[in-house]
Amino acid sequence: MRVDLFDFDLPEERIALRPAEPRDAARMLVVRAEAPLEDKRVGDLPSLLEPGDVLVFNDTKVIPAQLKGLRQRGEAVAHVDATLHMRVGADRWKAFVRPGKRVAEGDRIRFGHSAEACMLGALDATVIEKGEAGEVLLAFDLSGPMLDEALHAVGHIPLPPYIASKRPDDERDRKDYQTVYAREEGAVAAPTAGLHFTPELFAALDARRIERRFVTLHVGAGTFLPVKADDTADHKMHAEIGYVSEETAAAINAARAEGRRVVAVGTTSLRLLESAATPDGTMSAWSGATDIFITPGYKFRAVDVLMTNFHLPRSTLFMLVSAFSGLETMRVAYQHAIDTGYRFYSYGDASLLFRTDK
Repeated sequence: MRVDLFDFDLPEERIALRPAEPRDAARMLVVRAEAPLEDKRVGDLPSLLEPGDVLVFNDTKVIPAQLKGLRQRGEAVAHVDATLHMRVGADRWKAFVRPGKRVAEGDRIRFGHSAEACMLGALDATVIEKGEAGEVLLAFDLSGPMLDEALHAVGHIPLPPYIASKRPDDERDRKDYQTVYAREEGAVAAPTAGLHFTPELFAALDARRIERRFVTLHVGAGTFLPVKADDTADHKMHAEIGYVSEETAAAINAARAEGRRVVAVGTTSLRLLESAATPDGTMSAWSGATDIFITPGYKFRAVDVLMTNFHLPRSTLFMLVSAFSGLETMRVAYQHAIDTGYRFYSYGDASLLFRTDK
């Protein structure tokens, strides 16, 4: 499909730079095929779902994956930024480096406090491989838990480019850019639909007898990369690592067998569930890398309802929601959101989408 079909104009003032307070006070647009749009709040979610529905959350935890460093090549030194996006070993991460032209295979990069030598003030790595679009493979001098500790000491929360270009990250982001249920470290971007949930909202969902299950997909920085191709067939997705437990798979299979709905909280949960499901929708325990790319025409296997934020023009995520609820339906919904002041992107408002199979 032509990528320009998924374009739209978004005023800059619609981009949220901070989340709503409290989190569940954010607005939520309810989108059903061939039904009027409904302006609600995230706190209304329990009344919009049915007892027995299964909410599926992504429990990945964001790490401080944004690093500032000095590339050393003999006497020549250059400043570079690196955003880690996939761990591939105890001491190795794939990363996007900017400016990419400043690094080559074999280069040494010193990250941290101006490359001071204290244990938690600096972190050294070697560029092992260099790929396309600034992607590199870094081998760090530290490994395992020691590397994790160093990243927490010298790294920054990797705010999305559309926020980072307007303000630096701060201590507040370490809490704001994390779901209240995050537990499995490894993401370099938050599963942002989950940012809206609070203990109070969970209590209301429990009272409504709505089931809660968790999967893990470590969201990579590739989620922010623009689609540069003119046709969706020419776009390459970056892979992300995910896990579905036997317990969660069994709970979803039981719900589907009983006619209960599966509600994905976020596109990351949906992408993982769709990766793990068989063509008839049966779910099994699953682990591995997924680069699933969902565009209109895709036949959904596992998910009936999707809660998600508002996405970038021409992005793979806007393509996904268009596949889920229909391109024309989503065009109308997004225009309504723009016209009525909804806040967009990671810290913005939410939408609740009901699947159409048309």
